[in-house]
Amino acid sequence: MLKRLAAATVVLALAACGDPGSAVDEPAPVAAGVDGAPDASIVENGPRGATLRTVKSRGRLNCGVNVGLVGFAYTDNRGQWRGFDVDFCRAMAAAVTGNANAVRFVPLSAKERFTAVQSGEVDVLWRNTSMTLSRDTVNSLDFPGINYYDGQGFLVRRSLDLTSATELNGARVCVQTGSTTELNLSDFFRSKGLRYDPVIVESDDQGRANYIREACDAYTADISQLAAVRSILPNPNAHVILPEVISKEPLGPAVRHGDDQWADVVRWTLHALILAEEYGVTSKNVDQMRASSTNPEIRRLLGVEGGFGRMLGLNDDWAYRAIKAVGNYGEVFERNIGGGSPLNLDRGLNALWSARPAGLMYAPPIR
Repeated sequence: MLKRLAAATVVLALAACGDPGSAVDEPAPVAAGVDGAPDASIVENGPRGATLRTVKSRGRLNCGVNVGLVGFAYTDNRGQWRGFDVDFCRAMAAAVTGNANAVRFVPLSAKERFTAVQSGEVDVLWRNTSMTLSRDTVNSLDFPGINYYDGQGFLVRRSLDLTSATELNGARVCVQTGSTTELNLSDFFRSKGLRYDPVIVESDDQGRANYIREACDAYTADISQLAAVRSILPNPNAHVILPEVISKEPLGPAVRHGDDQWADVVRWTLHALILAEEYGVTSKNVDQMRASSTNPEIRRLLGVEGGFGRMLGLNDDWAYRAIKAVGNYGEVFERNIGGGSPLNLDRGLNALWSARPAGLMYAPPIR
C-alpha cells in the first residue's frame, strides 16, 4: 500500500553513508576444504543473473522509492533522499558496488511502481509495498523478504471522541483508489455490518488535503503511513490513530520474477542487517568486530571466513559494507521511524524474535 506525501520541509537525521570500499570484483573460486564454503565448481558454474551483471557494469543501483513519505522515503530541504527504505537502497548499493552513494533514486507512484520493476526501469523496488498473492503471481514479481510488518488503520480528529473504528458507522472515509487499502476498507465495514461513504482520492497529497479541510471524517491507510501524515499536520496532537488494525500488510522489496540470483542478493542484504542487530554488530563497532571477533557467526557475516559472498556473486565483505554504510536493522529503524524520529513508532512486530517482548524479525543463518 503505497501513498504519496510531500515532505520537503521535514529533516531527519541520517547516518553518514560514505564510500565503504572499492568496487566489487567478479567472484573468484573458493578454496576447497574451508568449513562452510561453497564448492568451487558451484561458484564458477552457477547461474549469473542479468540484473547483477547490469548493476555492476553500470556501477550504480536504480532503486524505486516512494515519491514522498516521511520516515520511509522523501527528500529533505537540501534535496537529499532520506528514510527507512532509502537506507535499504544504500545498503544494497554498498553490498553490490562498494559505494553506498552509488544509487539513482527513482520516485514512483502506486500506479507506476510495478511497471517500473517489470520494464527494468528500476533494479529493485524498496517502496513500502505489501506482499500479496496476486502481486506475486499476476504481476510477475518476487518479494525476497519483509522489512516492515504493518497493518491498516484509521486516523481521526481527537475532537470526534472516538475510541474504536466500529464507531465509524456512516462516516466519510478518505481512501486511495487502486490499492489494497480500498479493498480492505470495504471488507472491514461489510464484515461489521456497517456502512460508510468512501471519499476516493488519487494520491496521498489529495487524501491529506481532504482530511485537513474535513472533507472526510477519517483517513485510512497503513498505520506507518498514518503516523507520517499525523507528524506533519498543523497540530499532530489533535489527531489519533484508532486501535483497530484491520489487515496484515507485510511490506518489503520487490524484484522482477525469474532472476533468482538478484532476488538472493536483495534477500540476504536484508537478512544481513537483521543478523547484525541480533549479533550486536553496529555501524560504529563493525570494524572492531571484523578485526577481533571470535564468534563464527559474526566472522561469516562480515566476510572474514567462509566465502559466502561469492555464493551471491559478490565480494565476501558485502555485508560488512552494507552494515558500515547504514548500520544494522535496529539502527535503520530507530533513526528513521523509531524513537529517534518524528514518527516515534514502536518496534512492535518489527522487534527481533529474540527481543522481550518478541517480534517477528528473524533472519536465517549465514552458513
